[in-house]
Parts: sequence; C-alpha cells; structure tokens
Amino acid sequence: MSRNKKSGNNFLVQGTILAAAAIIAKIIGLVYRIPLLNILGNEGVSYYSMSNEIYAIILMISCFNLPLAISKLVSERVHRGEYRNAHRVFLCAVRFALLSGGALALLTYIFAGVITKNLMSFELAVYGLRVLAPAIFISAVIGTFRGYFQGYSTMVPTAVSQVIEQIVNAVVTLVCANIMFSYGASLAAKEGNDSLGPAWGAAGGTFGTVASLTIALLFMMFVYTAQKKTLMHNIRRDRDSAPEPASEIYRQVILTILPVILSSVIYNISNVADQGVFNRVLGSQGYTDAQYGSIWGIYSGQFRVLMNVPLALASSMQPSVVPSLTAAIASRNRSEARRKINIAIRFTMLLTIPCAAGMAALAKPIITMLFTQERGVPLSVGIMQAGALMIIFYGLSTLTTGILQGIGRLKTPLVNCSIALVLHFILLYVLLTAGNLNIYAVVYANIFFALAVSVLNALSIRRYMSYRQEWYKTFIVPGISSIIMAAAVYIVYSLFHAFAGNTVSTVFAIIAGVAVYCVGLVTFHGITIEELAQFPKGHVLIRFLRKLGIAR
Repeated sequence: MSRNKKSGNNFLVQGTILAAAAIIAKIIGLVYRIPLLNILGNEGVSYYSMSNEIYAIILMISCFNLPLAISKLVSERVHRGEYRNAHRVFLCAVRFALLSGGALALLTYIFAGVITKNLMSFELAVYGLRVLAPAIFISAVIGTFRGYFQGYSTMVPTAVSQVIEQIVNAVVTLVCANIMFSYGASLAAKEGNDSLGPAWGAAGGTFGTVASLTIALLFMMFVYTAQKKTLMHNIRRDRDSAPEPASEIYRQVILTILPVILSSVIYNISNVADQGVFNRVLGSQGYTDAQYGSIWGIYSGQFRVLMNVPLALASSMQPSVVPSLTAAIASRNRSEARRKINIAIRFTMLLTIPCAAGMAALAKPIITMLFTQERGVPLSVGIMQAGALMIIFYGLSTLTTGILQGIGRLKTPLVNCSIALVLHFILLYVLLTAGNLNIYAVVYANIFFALAVSVLNALSIRRYMSYRQEWYKTFIVPGISSIIMAAAVYIVYSLFHAFAGNTVSTVFAIIAGVAVYCVGLVTFHGITIEELAQFPKGHVLIRFLRKLGIAR
C-alpha cells in the first residue's frame, strides 16, 4: 500500500475510532433519555433540554472548540518536528481555558435567571442552568487535553473519555432527576405550581453532566501522566526549533479559536433561538407555557436525541479531518488534501444517507419501541418523517465546516453560517405565522439552514481548493441504495409484525436494511472491493459479501 493510502487509511481509522465512541455515547444517551422522559414528562424534558442548549451555547463561547483549535496548532508544530513548541501550545491553552472557562461559569451562574426569563421566556429552566455552570469550567480544561492528543492524530483518549463520561452521566442523571423531582413535587404542593416538580427534576438531571465531566477530566489527566514519558522524550529530541514566546502562542490560540467559536455559535445557536421564537409566537397564538413546552419537549427530547445518534458520525469525522488536512496543507500537498476531502465527504454520506432513509421508514416502530408515552407518539413520528433530511444536511454542513477550518479558511464558515442563519430565521417566522405550521416550521427551517450552509461551504471549498465533488459514488448510489433499503425494511417489518412484537420486528428490519444497503452499494458500483478494503474492518464486510456471492 502506498504512503498516501496508508495516510488516508490512518485518517479513516482515527475518524472511525472517534465515531464508534460517539455512537456508543449517543446510544447510552438515548437509552437513559427514555427513563428520564418517564421521570420528568415532556414538560420536564423541555426544561432539561433548554438548560442544556443554553449551556451548549455558552460552552462554545468559552471552550467547546478548544480541542479543534489546539489540535490544529499542535498538528502544525508536530508536522515540523517542533515537539517543544507543541507542548508549549498545550500549556498556554490550559491557562487560557482556566481563565475563559472560569469566568463564563461564574457569569452563567449569576445571570442564569436573566437568560431563562427575559431571553428565552422559560423561567423555570433557571435551576438546571445554574447546576450546569461548573461544567463550563471543567469542559474547558478537558478540551485542552483532548486537543493536544488529537494534534498527535490519536483519537483514542478522547474516544474512551467520551464513553466513560456518558456512562457516568446516565447513572447520575437518572438518580438525581428522581430525587429532585420528588423534592420539586413537595414544593409544588406547598406553592400551588405543578411545574416545580418537572423543573427541579430537570435540575437534578443536569447534575449528571457535572459529575461525568469531572470523571472524564480525571481520566484525561491520568492518560497525560501515563504518556508524559513519551512526550518528554520527543521534546528532548527537539533541539533545533526556537522556543515560541508565550505571547505569540496566546495570539495564535485566540486568532485560531475566535472565528471557530463564532462559526460554531452561529451554527448551533439556531436551536436555542428557535425555541425562543417558537415560544413567543405560540404564546401569542394562545398556547400556554405547559403546552408549547410539551411540544418542544417532544421535538428536542425524542426527535433531536434520535437524530444526534447518526449525526455523531459526521461530528466525529471533523476532529479527525482537521489535523489531517492541516498536515497536508503545511506540506503544500494540495492533491493529498483534495483526496482526503473526498474520502471524508464520501464516508460521511455513505453513513448518513441510509440512516436518514431508515429513520423515516421506521419512524413509528422506533418511536414506539423507545418511548412509552403514547400521547406524543403521532407527533414524534410526524416530526421524524418530516425531519429525516436534517441528518444528511447537518452531517454534510458539519463536515464541510471542519474541512474549511482544516485548510486554514477559518473565517469562511463564519460568513456562510451567518448568511444561512439570517435566511433561516426569516423562513421560520413566516412558516410559524403565515404558514401556521407549529413545530413543523422549526423542522423545515432547520433543514433549509443546514442545506444552505452545505451549499455555501461546498462553493467555498471548490474556490479555495479547486475541488470538484464526485457525485455518482458519493450521493447517487447511496441515495438509490437507501431508497431500496427503506422499502425493504418496511416490508420486513410488516411481515414480522404479523406474528412478532414491535421490538423484534424493528430489530430484524434494521438488520435486513443494513444487508440490503451494503448489497446495493456493491451492486451499483458505489464502492469497489479495493476501496472497501481501505476502510476500517473492511475485510470483514468483504468476506460477508463473498459468502453471499456478490463480491469475488
């Protein structure tokens, strides 16, 4: 195998490691959300989701993108053999994280009431947001460790820490949500406000995030200590590079992270802002807080949670593609950079397109299998079928944003996201008021937003890299194979459901869908055996296809 192929294979392996961990983490998150919904109800989930979404936006402002920025800066220096300066970037980033994370954690706690009451019109979410304030500080520090290891093109510490974090989060969230819901219910009986039980229960649930991040930080510190001997050995070998001044490193960290932060804030703020717009418009249409809170709880607590499982694939490819592209650009190897762009986009589409088709085809069986509350099932099913395209476009927009950042065009995603966001809010308001589409207005506006970002990013990549996107194997074949797969899973589910329960029928339908999709890819020449062999564990799938007589 050539050096380029090895590089591409390692890039895919690292992305797959992170993707596998993210999928495991998302599945754990999905599993614990089911009993959490039973504890809190749709209203409580809406408070829980609101506090978490505000926390996520604040996290982006302070430290969410520190790993990406640090991995880019570390990768540049490691590629040049400047291990000492790479470590100095890490130390400066730790100090930056302590300052920015600590300051925003304190401000969040102080102004939590102002944010939830005056900005979001959801006052009782204040309890959960205050509990989450310390998590901002802890996340900032974790981000520096993850970014340092990612700069060395190893995703294993990040992957393992994410799984550990989610396991602890699941346990602590459920225990504390149950305890605090009971406490809130006792207050409700005294004060005559039935919403206090769900609100305090949501606050208890958010403590799981604080506890899990603390454990994840301890794990990353342990890994760093265990690897310190090797890291110091590399630093001692670095005798040629001149030490970079701390002031220059801080300047580069800030210049790198600011456009990345602003891009991410604009890209992700739409969901929080959507809820604010949604609440105000429905409030003006005569809905009560509990009514529009319950509707949003179904959207965020069921559809968004399910959607985030396949989206973890695209989100995990981004940390892998940034240092990889950074190294290629630093080597002035634009053809290698274009090859990696093609691999990343194709890999992401091969996975997200069938996920979208499968979730649309099995919307009702999946919702029924996972969520026991019957009242919200019809709405959940409708939202999932209408919003399936979000999986594809959010996956593509997330990845292309990372590609632009990896090739050094840090400001371009900021401009593209800003344009898309303005158009998104115009469309959302029109659909809510003139269209009277209720929660479906949010779904359609978000599909448009992700599509707009994807198109603008694709045009930017084409302009800066002279890149021409391959369509047949990346979009057309996965699309055709996914349509066939969707029909197959519906038929298999219907046949099994005639004599088996919903859960058994759904599981068999999903297994059949995976097999049909893989056969479709090979049959329509969407992927060759040689290409499949370059994917992580591709030889296992090749043996399976040969047993079926599809591959030779």
